[in-house]
Amino acid sequence: MKMIDLKVLPNDAKLPPVHTWHPDLCGDMDMLIKANGDWIHDGGKIHRPAMVKMFSRILWQEEGEHFLVTPVEKVRIQVEDAPFLVTQWRQMETTAGLAYEFTTATDDVMVLGENTDIWLADFHGEQRPYLRMRYGMKALLSRSVFYHLTECLEPVTVDGQTGLGLISAGKSYLLMQDE
Repeated sequence: MKMIDLKVLPNDAKLPPVHTWHPDLCGDMDMLIKANGDWIHDGGKIHRPAMVKMFSRILWQEEGEHFLVTPVEKVRIQVEDAPFLVTQWRQMETTAGLAYEFTTATDDVMVLGENTDIWLADFHGEQRPYLRMRYGMKALLSRSVFYHLTECLEPVTVDGQTGLGLISAGKSYLLMQDE
């Protein structure tokens, strides 16, 4: 099992510049991000939220694979579905009007229509809602977040298609198309 040297990481709350790091692949790490958002290492769930958050900050996606990256190391990990899980949301006012703000379990914050988009995609025969994250990664909306959002759906038209969706920061998102 390959371990990654965490001492080389920046020690502040900002995201490290993972996109500027290009180390060689060191191998695979026995780490899995489950479809339910659990992070598993060596077969056991990581119970320390601070550790999961730290790992999430050095997560990188490349050609459909996920890696933990530092300036000097790059190790491949496995992701069942989405590496991030949205656990909270709220409505807020922006200069572009009403918007939806989402927060992941690792404290990433995104505003629909400003720095993220939402869509439904198939995962093992089930339609699941996702948000776009940094570096082409995605975040799954937890079931409870999505159920609460369905109460906010309103009629929208996107690219000539009509149905129910969300309007956030002046942009419309079709989630349930009319038949």
